[in-house]
Amino acid sequence: MTDDQAGAAALTALVAVARRLDAMARIVPAADDALLTAIVGSATVVLDAQAASIAIHDPTRDRLVFVASAGPSSGDVVGLEIDAAAGIAGYAFATGQQLAVADVAADPRFDRSVADATGYVPGSILATPLSDAEGTVGVLEILDRRGGTFTLRDLEVAAALAGEATIVMRTRRSAGDAAGLLRGALVALAANDGDGAGRPSLDEVTIEVLVSAATAGLSADSDDPTWRVADQIARLREVDPDSVGLVADWLDALLRRRGADSRRSGS
Repeated sequence: MTDDQAGAAALTALVAVARRLDAMARIVPAADDALLTAIVGSATVVLDAQAASIAIHDPTRDRLVFVASAGPSSGDVVGLEIDAAAGIAGYAFATGQQLAVADVAADPRFDRSVADATGYVPGSILATPLSDAEGTVGVLEILDRRGGTFTLRDLEVAAALAGEATIVMRTRRSAGDAAGLLRGALVALAANDGDGAGRPSLDEVTIEVLVSAATAGLSADSDDPTWRVADQIARLREVDPDSVGLVADWLDALLRRRGADSRRSGS
């Protein structure tokens, strides 16, 4: 395959991937760091706390990375990285358990190096894992409630906010999976770059098959079929755009049927 042919094949693959990303974006809204910042801001206001932050787990390096913070004492925590098992945040992440520590100085799990790095040493911490049925993706920490120690209601509020942050992160990771889809498609392209005699073997149909296979691989790694749905919609739009309307009509009918079944079961 010549350089021009390889470039054309790669461009065709990118277009095929873009179709799937467009379908995915319509199915799952994109996440934004501003949402996480809003969540920690809400935590400081509702719980009357000095600071709040969210740390996200980086599985490739097994580190917790602070990505959002708010409050007068939040310091320079954004961008800070710690071992995934370090400190009270690491304990909440590793165990999946929510905890409130009234006196961090007396708690052996407290990692003062993190506090020193931010320039603020808290007296009390509430740590809540960002968890759902798929696992734990990070930790919400709230520091120093001004009205005294953290209460059971504070734990419930923090759990609700952590639930919202978890949804944001799951959505972001769906978008991050796009990079894996693109890599897989281009690796497949490289592995199928000709017939051994210098003649290109990659037409648009072959590329669509390779990209679809990469998409199927994403769905196979999870019980969530969203990527598979996006792939099917993207392929249908390419082959028969008019049929996409039929899919929308079918989904409407399915939703109406589910709604009717739900009403009958609740009556």
